[in-house]
Amino acid sequence: MTITYLKRGKPDAERAQDDAKVRATVEATLKDIETRGDAAVRELSEKFDKFSPASFLLTASDIEAAMSKVSTRDMADIDFAQTQIRRFAEAQRASMQDIEVETLPGVILGHRNIPVQSVGCYVPGGKFPMVASAHMSVLTASVAGVPRIVAAAPPQKGEPHPAIVAAMHKAGAHEIYVLGGMQAVGAMALGTETIKPVDMLVGPGNAFVAEAKRQLYGRVGIDLFAGPTETMVIADDTVDAELCATDLLGQAEHGYNSPAVLVTNSAKLARDTLAEVDRLLAILPTAETASVSWRDYGEVILCDSYEEMLEVANDIASEHVQVMTDRDDWFLENMHSYGALFLGPRTNVANGDKVIGTNHTLPTKKAGRYTGGLWVGKFLKTHSYQKVTSDAAAAEIGAYCSRLCMLEGFVGHAEQANIRVRRYGGGNVAYGAAAE
Repeated sequence: MTITYLKRGKPDAERAQDDAKVRATVEATLKDIETRGDAAVRELSEKFDKFSPASFLLTASDIEAAMSKVSTRDMADIDFAQTQIRRFAEAQRASMQDIEVETLPGVILGHRNIPVQSVGCYVPGGKFPMVASAHMSVLTASVAGVPRIVAAAPPQKGEPHPAIVAAMHKAGAHEIYVLGGMQAVGAMALGTETIKPVDMLVGPGNAFVAEAKRQLYGRVGIDLFAGPTETMVIADDTVDAELCATDLLGQAEHGYNSPAVLVTNSAKLARDTLAEVDRLLAILPTAETASVSWRDYGEVILCDSYEEMLEVANDIASEHVQVMTDRDDWFLENMHSYGALFLGPRTNVANGDKVIGTNHTLPTKKAGRYTGGLWVGKFLKTHSYQKVTSDAAAAEIGAYCSRLCMLEGFVGHAEQANIRVRRYGGGNVAYGAAAE
């Protein structure tokens, strides 16, 4: 097996050092928010966003004023995107059924899908105003039936970003805060004097937001560990370098630490893509960011076969995987670790990020090995229940339960079963030794 790296990114040790610095900063910040509440949140907003309004919570008139600044065309585009996302989320919700089944005569088991009762949705807006993230989190939570949806996004140029506010409001947010970064995530999760804490945090963000969610996990639920954007292009000689380079840089512009990886079995395509990336970086308006990302986190991996390409792709488990080969469906059938797949040259990651209907909050840093992305089911908790409706069933299950409890030495457990056997079994059932 021959796998050749024509370009590598930063060594793992250097990436680990970066992560350690972020970890320490976030830990101190969250402790400060928990200790000093609103005062800490306000200081952080002043420090990072130069923003200190009378209230971070938008009133109905504030929302109306912000939305009035959105052009008719932009509002129509937001509506179109939300329609696509709602359609897919509603189809997903319909696939999740409450069930009830009689497993033995008189023994009824079931489960109910119950919405999380309050959710904090973070919408990034530092370098780029991520309007689409409002659809992905707020709208999906709304389709799931979450009764309290809190949304937060940083200010832009000293005021709420009109399109983000419009998207949040139209998607169904009940509370909208103009707060960014760690202070937003910390305030929603921990609560302050003026912000009631939520049960769950969702939404993408920078490395600090991702780390804050990681440290808060357990105290609140989270959707997943969504760190800096990752993209992978799996391609063969059925496509050209311009397409590959465009798809790599289209995601590298997200931030300075966004991995972009080409996996191919074509040496010509690999070399041509490296040259095409350089050409595009000379003219791309966001090259200042994308070039750093490509320099430090870009990789080009040359494989001998499609099987090797598949193995490399599953091992990296990238957030976005763009597949452009002569066997796209083969990759669909055999890929098992990734965030989302984008199959064929006609689609692309930007479609999924903005408008096509699937959710763009996806697992990063190999989390695709054990979780999928944000979807309507993440906002639902599946709770089981049981009931026994006949004396005979109570006695039969009780007898088995009693003996199995005694096998493990749980005498008190056994007696819970035994009392049912005595009351409902008519004295004809053999059960554990606890009360014999």
